[in-house]
Amino acid sequence: MSRLTLRVNGEDRVIDLGDPDTPLLYVLRDDLQLHGPKFGCGLGQCGACMVIVNGAAVRSCVVPAAAMAGKEITTLEGLGSPERPHPVQAAFIAEAAAQCGYCTNGMIMASTALLQRNPHPQEQEVRDELAANLCRCGSHVRVLAAVMRAAREG
Repeated sequence: MSRLTLRVNGEDRVIDLGDPDTPLLYVLRDDLQLHGPKFGCGLGQCGACMVIVNGAAVRSCVVPAAAMAGKEITTLEGLGSPERPHPVQAAFIAEAAAQCGYCTNGMIMASTALLQRNPHPQEQEVRDELAANLCRCGSHVRVLAAVMRAAREG
């Protein structure tokens, strides 16, 4: 067992890591009790587990936690709070962009990373960015509206 320090949501968090190949998702949910990232497919294909690492959207179910030492990790919980939601979270609320909510974490995290890189994307850029985030409820139209709203209201 080794000790691992991860910088999560602006705080250094120390965990005991048994297996260096343990996915970051498991550490976030099980050790750090952060439940924004969801376990979806476990194969890096659905996006439910997405977090932001050094400004880029990353699927935490396929990234070893040990590889994240020294990097800045942001989860849904690190974006905003119920009292002060992040602009993307506020736009998702305003546009009622969540139906069952399972994909919402990934949609918000991917959208936030996109808007950090490009504060005023075109609609097609948003569509392209979110194309690999799966949603079975079909809330894509409202998600798109929310991201475009967040870009406008920045």
